[in-house]
Amino acid sequence: MASYLQIEGISKSYGPKVLFDNIGFNINEGDKIALIAPNGTGKTSLLKILAGKDKSDSGGRITFLKDIRIAFLEQEYDFCPESGIFAQIMASSSTLTSHMDEEHLFAYELKVRQLLSNFGLDDPEAKMKTLSGGEVKRVALTQMLASEADFYIMDEPTNHLDIDAIEFLEGYLSRARCTLFMVTHDRYFLDHVCNTVMEMDRGSIYIYRGDYQNYLEKRQERIDNYDANTDKVRNILRRELEWMRSTPCARSGKAKYRKDAFYELKERAEDTYVSRQVNMGEVGMASRLGSKIINCRDVSFFYGDRCYLNHFSYNFQRYERVGIVGGNGVGKSTFINLLTGNMFPEDPGELSGVIDRGESLRIGYYRQSGISFDEEQTVLETVNDTRLLSQFLFPHDMLNNRVATLSGGEKRRLYLLTVLKEQPNLLILDEPTNDLDIVTLNVLEEYLKEYRGSLIIISHDRHFLDRLVDHLLVFTGGGNVKDFIGDYSQYRQYMLDLQAEKRSEERQRKDAVKAKESPKTEFRPEKRKLSYKEKKELEALEKELEELNAEKAALEQALSGGQLPVDELRKASTRFGELTEIIDGKEMRWLELSELA
Repeated sequence: MASYLQIEGISKSYGPKVLFDNIGFNINEGDKIALIAPNGTGKTSLLKILAGKDKSDSGGRITFLKDIRIAFLEQEYDFCPESGIFAQIMASSSTLTSHMDEEHLFAYELKVRQLLSNFGLDDPEAKMKTLSGGEVKRVALTQMLASEADFYIMDEPTNHLDIDAIEFLEGYLSRARCTLFMVTHDRYFLDHVCNTVMEMDRGSIYIYRGDYQNYLEKRQERIDNYDANTDKVRNILRRELEWMRSTPCARSGKAKYRKDAFYELKERAEDTYVSRQVNMGEVGMASRLGSKIINCRDVSFFYGDRCYLNHFSYNFQRYERVGIVGGNGVGKSTFINLLTGNMFPEDPGELSGVIDRGESLRIGYYRQSGISFDEEQTVLETVNDTRLLSQFLFPHDMLNNRVATLSGGEKRRLYLLTVLKEQPNLLILDEPTNDLDIVTLNVLEEYLKEYRGSLIIISHDRHFLDRLVDHLLVFTGGGNVKDFIGDYSQYRQYMLDLQAEKRSEERQRKDAVKAKESPKTEFRPEKRKLSYKEKKELEALEKELEELNAEKAALEQALSGGQLPVDELRKASTRFGELTEIIDGKEMRWLELSELA
């Protein structure tokens, strides 16, 4: 296995803040690596250094395998607002396409158009300035994937994408024979795409081969061992402390090295993982909640000629946990603004129906955009609650830092706390997982699981939804909203089953039409015989069907046994649906060939 990239001794600082110092690691051909680290520790800076967009402070060495092609997906895509989508991609790809002959250029253009279609961008001539943030991200991804590079470097590829786009990208990258190094907070995406997790923690690099669950288990073992060693150090420290506090006479005769060792021990004994310090027992505070939350009766909303809500009626309940899902631009955020009364008064659109809010309702609304801070204030001045700050991983030594010095993810986390500190009894979160690291997401999930109020979440993060919601409102476009009881994975399986049922009904309908239209005469043309190639195909199909049906039967037995953990149950359910579809297709082909045999 070829080494694609070797990194030795690279460092990065911003002012007095050291992001990482003298780190090194190796990436091999075929590695699909997810980089995990808290916000503010330099993940994006590291990616930019590897992609040649930035430099290491300490020099160091970055060695790529000769002649490999690299594609870099940044969080922000640089584009011309007046360009059409296809024109923008071709202009940005000029370095790649300038050396192509006519045949390869045509193939590249075809690949771009195919990817745009797969990402749901059906109008290649649409102006870039008219696109939503999620649509711009899909354009950037199309450009990157069309390059068919050997090595992809990706910074938060799922940010702002809807679930359909995420699942397409997930399938594409999991099948692609490429090498990948990415930062992502989407744990299902990470689990399905990556074969390695790399953690950057306290200036060190830790590598875990395997999926996300394996990473969690091995990381916990490492933390437990670390903290066990810390406990041993504390016991030694107690004895040394007794010695240091003894009389000056007694202490003066002791060796200097022992005094120095005491201070080293003290520093080590105070050092433990934040995850072990977080006390979740006092979280989830909410103001008293009355019986009425928000009642919607026959609500419709139009903006110009576009319908965002069509005769919607629903009464939100106390302590209900609702997830809102749907494609980009179907009106999810608009719906939340209607519920909360936050539509822009200068151009409110056309609203009809009744939205009735409870008298005791206190709404906490975490928005995608519009974060506003006094950048000169400190963290503690912005959120004057040390308990909450500690729970959400703002250590004591950060409390006096000015907001202006925080990373984008740290500001997003602090903004979340400005919402939570008001103790709302209805908490509305609009894409809360964007720009938050995985460690913070786990803390937020634990907080929300204990939250004693009503919860409404707009999210594309399937893991986040599965852990927190028990009911979905699915926006399907044109103002239509479907009501589904269950989490996202249950909804996804329901849709897969529904699609399989529709395909089966369509096949039966076509077979019935074909039978009805077939000639009634006894005349039968001479039967064509199988070619040699078709005979081989039939033999292969019989073997494949035997193996696939055996796998399906094993999965069916496992699913009905009730012994699988939740994550394995979801994977097995997804694979069962895939197998059903594959077997249906192969059986149809087997029947065609069998009739000629």
